[in-house]
Amino acid sequence: MTRDAPERQTMRQALTLALTGDVMLGRMVDRAIAAYGPAYPWGDDVRAALGRADLRLINLECAITREQERWHDGAYKAFYFRADPVAIDTLHAAGIDFATLANNHVGDFGTAGLLETVQLLDAAGIAHAGAGADLAAAAAPARLQAGGWRVAVVAFADHPQQWAAAPGRPGINYTPISVHPADFVPVARALADARQGADLVVFTIHWGPNMRPRPTPEFQAFARRVIEAGADVFWGHSAHVVQGVEIYRDRLILYDTGDFVDDYVVAPDLRNDLSALFLVRVAPDGSLSLDVEPVRIMDRQVTLAEGPERDWFLQRLQGLCTEMGSAVVARSDGSAAIVPQG
Repeated sequence: MTRDAPERQTMRQALTLALTGDVMLGRMVDRAIAAYGPAYPWGDDVRAALGRADLRLINLECAITREQERWHDGAYKAFYFRADPVAIDTLHAAGIDFATLANNHVGDFGTAGLLETVQLLDAAGIAHAGAGADLAAAAAPARLQAGGWRVAVVAFADHPQQWAAAPGRPGINYTPISVHPADFVPVARALADARQGADLVVFTIHWGPNMRPRPTPEFQAFARRVIEAGADVFWGHSAHVVQGVEIYRDRLILYDTGDFVDDYVVAPDLRNDLSALFLVRVAPDGSLSLDVEPVRIMDRQVTLAEGPERDWFLQRLQGLCTEMGSAVVARSDGSAAIVPQG
């Protein structure tokens, strides 16, 4: 399935987008970077896998800032994540091209921390979307290019609403999870704007509660509506565990991509230390496919998962994908493809 003119297709090569779950570079990860160097959070095998992609996209689950004063507005917040500006070198070490900032931690150190994060990414040449100095900046798509492809990325979050950007007010690009026409207008508008001058549109959102293994019917309806409104790839995160993948109208819905780098406590039943590098393959005609390379987070570093842990993750993912009408096809090299059932 393609959505653009044949003359554009002739200019393009096959494209691979590497998508990750949450990359949290604060707390003990921040200390590990200071002790062992900026590249420490990325295992050599993961860096090699990222290097084989054309574009590398992450959810940056922290502020990168010198700011020390925490956000407070009378509301309880359990966790505050801040990385020292040297974390920009950590992103460079993995070749990161894009970071979504629409999440519940970019504002942990207030407006000053949020704006410094934006400024540091801009100075480093790393594209971003989902937060900014006002609503226009937060809602603007990031635009990337590789292999003759023009890729636009739109970023939203469904929490915290207190951080919603507005005209003249910094914050995140907030949306409720609703397909009601009045609620969905900003999403539809953002997708239409992103589609202008783009061959591929990625919609990313930080949504829902922690440790939820499956999307609710409400979330499924929202994701499908986003595809219907013009997204090619729906890329979700926030649950800290990987959820099933749906292939809908020949497009990809990654309901949640889990964690990728962090120092979090591991839930033994859900194994939030196991996730994947999601590799979206785009053929020159615009058709999509998806590969996954299972990973493990240990000692504040992400490496490719092996043996029983890799097998456990793929078996769990198979069960979740089956519920979505897709299937996981394992390969001898440890990776897997996600394909339609049947």
